[in-house]
Amino acid sequence: MSAQCENLPPQVVMRLAKEVRKLATEPPEGIKFLASEEENLGEVHAEIEGPVGTPYEGYFFELKLVLSGDFPNSPPRGFFLSKIYHPNVNDTSGDICVNTLKKDWTSTTTISHVLSVIRCLLIVPFPESSLNDEAGKLFMDSYEEYARRAKLMASVHARQSSSVTNPTSGDGKGDAASSKSETATSNASSSSSTTTTSTTTTTTTTASKKKKAGGDDKKKAKKKNLNRL
Repeated sequence: MSAQCENLPPQVVMRLAKEVRKLATEPPEGIKFLASEEENLGEVHAEIEGPVGTPYEGYFFELKLVLSGDFPNSPPRGFFLSKIYHPNVNDTSGDICVNTLKKDWTSTTTISHVLSVIRCLLIVPFPESSLNDEAGKLFMDSYEEYARRAKLMASVHARQSSSVTNPTSGDGKGDAASSKSETATSNASSSSSTTTTSTTTTTTTTASKKKKAGGDDKKKAKKKNLNRL
């Protein structure tokens, strides 16, 4: 356990342990608790899933919350460990700027709530209080370029979801072509079968007619011979 946690009152340590257990078993949407090899309640590691409809969609970003010795009277500090292009994240240190970890902090604020707020920050950045001025300016002036850079950096530094890494059949044309090919083959087979059946029926009918005609001729010849007698 870290020196910071050793200085915490027993009731605070118990609260932290309870919060961490709940975070591991009942995490907020888009949040995954990452267990540490060492028992260290002074740092909480988690992974945030990029929200749908943002440049971060399809990627997972690791971060940590570092608790001070005065917790919960003082807020923890948040750091992205995965490099991310965002107005409110320092592009060098990964330091996170969000009001919940500053003026809006209260001693009753939970770790789960902090992580949820940080995830919401990926949906709605606050460029007016940016730690990355370039990203903040670009977000305001040209969102398309901002989104392009954010997605590019995510593809390099963040963990990608299976929907991004596993190639599919492109735009689905391959599957459509395969389906059409199978349908065409089936239709051709059906057409061939119909043609064969039709030919067989025609041949049988013709043979039957010839056989009947031959029988009639024999009857006529036999009748003629009887008349001669």
